[in-house]
Amino acid sequence: MAVLPPLLGVALLIGIWALLTAGSTSFPSPRATFDAAVKLFADPFYRNGPNDQGIGWNVLFSLQRVGLGFGLAAAIGIPLGFAIGRVEFFARMVSPLISLLKPVSPLAWLPIGLLVFKAAHPAAIWTIFICSIWPMVINTAVGVQRVPQDYLNVARVLNLSEWKVITRILLPAVLPYMLTGVRLSVGTAWLVIVAAEMLTGGVGIGFWVWDEWNNLNVQHIIVAIFVIGAVGLLLEQTLMWIARRYGHED
Repeated sequence: MAVLPPLLGVALLIGIWALLTAGSTSFPSPRATFDAAVKLFADPFYRNGPNDQGIGWNVLFSLQRVGLGFGLAAAIGIPLGFAIGRVEFFARMVSPLISLLKPVSPLAWLPIGLLVFKAAHPAAIWTIFICSIWPMVINTAVGVQRVPQDYLNVARVLNLSEWKVITRILLPAVLPYMLTGVRLSVGTAWLVIVAAEMLTGGVGIGFWVWDEWNNLNVQHIIVAIFVIGAVGLLLEQTLMWIARRYGHED
């Protein structure tokens, strides 16, 4: 019975879509879109040149860019969050910079990446990095700051090194906050990569959508929307599963 409400929601969406597109010649119906999807996924990994590749390859290229940019953001953002949470002077020094830069639209950073790296691929990775880092920095810092002072007092009594304080006390306590930041970062990164690839071109699901628009192939655009949503949902659900698993074990 747990799957019944989602199935009803999907059926309602398709029903409304079918009613609105009945007799339309400009917007594809659910049946026309389904037929186009069947043809697309019959061979999602074909290659007919660098700018003509299947939707599967485009999704994988986008995931690769997201993985690289997100990985760099995690490698820098999580330690930075620990430093902000642990050192008050450093927090006061860095917090104004974060408050200034965090509200900037991620795509505003794309021209800077193109200027510095002179290529679309690293510029897209840079854009993912800069939009992914803030949730991880902020959530990790908040988690460190909320660790009970009694835990740190015990560490002082036991004369634990800073490394042991981080790995044995702070990290287990902060992990739920970190996972929340990671989940927010992944969702943002997947949103941004589509827009960034539309602007930079090349290979990727964002460029693929824009290329299909130039070809006036609306069915493929709708299929891509569902694919983008499904991949984003899968990424988020995976991280939520990890968070629930950790909470259960805790």
